[in-house]
Amino acid sequence: MTTDSPPSLWLKSSYSNNGGSCVEWAPNHASATGTVPVRDSKDLSGPTLSFPVASFTSFVAGVKAGDFGTI
Repeated sequence: MTTDSPPSLWLKSSYSNNGGSCVEWAPNHASATGTVPVRDSKDLSGPTLSFPVASFTSFVAGVKAGDFGTI
């Protein structure tokens, strides 16, 4: 039995208005597939990376905590 993935509902990074390089993610996939797809907001037809929910959650927590420094 296969489960169809929901259509992607892409959300832009909250930093998209700063003019920098930005990403979009499709959080609606998390509960249906256990993965979070991520793509470049400037190349909507480009490749998509998918991360396990736990890994993506840890990454976001690390960014918020400043674990990766600043540019």
